Amino acid sequence: MIRDNRRKKKRVKKVLITLLAFAAFLGVSALVVVKVFTVKQVEVKGNKLYNGDQIEEWVLNDEYSWNSLYVYLKYRFFDMQEVPFIDTIEVGLKIPHTLTIQVYEKGLLGYIYMDSLGQNVYFDKDGFVVETSSEIIEGVPKISGLKCNQVVLYEKLDLENKKALTELLDVTQTLKKYTLAPDTITYKKADSIKLSYGSVNVNLGSADNLIDKVKRLKEIMPNLEGLKGTLHMEKWSPETSDITFLKEES
Repeated sequence: MIRDNRRKKKRVKKVLITLLAFAAFLGVSALVVVKVFTVKQVEVKGNKLYNGDQIEEWVLNDEYSWNSLYVYLKYRFFDMQEVPFIDTIEVGLKIPHTLTIQVYEKGLLGYIYMDSLGQNVYFDKDGFVVETSSEIIEGVPKISGLKCNQVVLYEKLDLENKKALTELLDVTQTLKKYTLAPDTITYKKADSIKLSYGSVNVNLGSADNLIDKVKRLKEIMPNLEGLKGTLHMEKWSPETSDITFLKEES
């Protein structure tokens, strides 16, 4: 009887010690989380359309966002609110005081203005609609001269001229590759592609010899800075030098 009581007391003592140790562990852990995991620095990468302060404000958006561990776990298990022109945002924990935010923006190749929507329809390199917005994004060319039947997000542009889409994508991708994205691309028919760069217009003609034309255009453009007029490249080919610039009075 006495032995049983002693055993019970030892078991109770062990349980109490275990509970106290666990409580102490939780207390220390909570103290570490509160005192150590505080946001002192945020590193934002991959953003071009929005500045770092805007991205940081969207990520650290509630009363507990002062805690770096909380922010990290929050976006590990829950999706962030949708942000126009942003595909995904990944939040990482570099060190207890530093958060990393990697931004993946949607690949915008151009946009068409839709009268029926009163908005700009942005598309990617494959011709899929990735965003509709009233905003005009700098560096993304406006496409005019083509009509779009309807717009469905994440589906291909439904153009009246079905063959035009393939050629349009070739033109926009090539211009982007050579950092020659214009303000506007006018496409009325296959042999009448026109580009607008501020006060300089370029009559590209057809998409024949497209890469060679764009390479030649890149060589010429610095010489046209500050001028106003139209550069005619309709008849140019690698075998000819038939390019003229008709200057207009400013």
